[in-house]
Amino acid sequence: MMTFYHWQAQDLILAVHIQPRASQTGVVGIHADRLKIKTTAAPVDGKANEEVCKLLAKLFGVAKSQVVLLQGQTSRDKRFCIHAPKQLPEFISQ
Repeated sequence: MMTFYHWQAQDLILAVHIQPRASQTGVVGIHADRLKIKTTAAPVDGKANEEVCKLLAKLFGVAKSQVVLLQGQTSRDKRFCIHAPKQLPEFISQ
């Protein structure tokens, strides 16, 4: 079974599907084999990416600098790396 995340040492790699220009920012659930996140930001000048990084930092209890966009700068399908998450949201099974 394909899952939307995996561990690389102490780092968490997340496969994410972004829905820009939504009414609110937040995690929606699972979309295909990715975590679906809505953001109010438009996909212009990296605004949506920035908003998603902020959300992921908050969810995992890390600084924004510890959330790195690995792949999909201009795509809706992205991969993020969360360096040493301090907390795990309920959608990540321990």
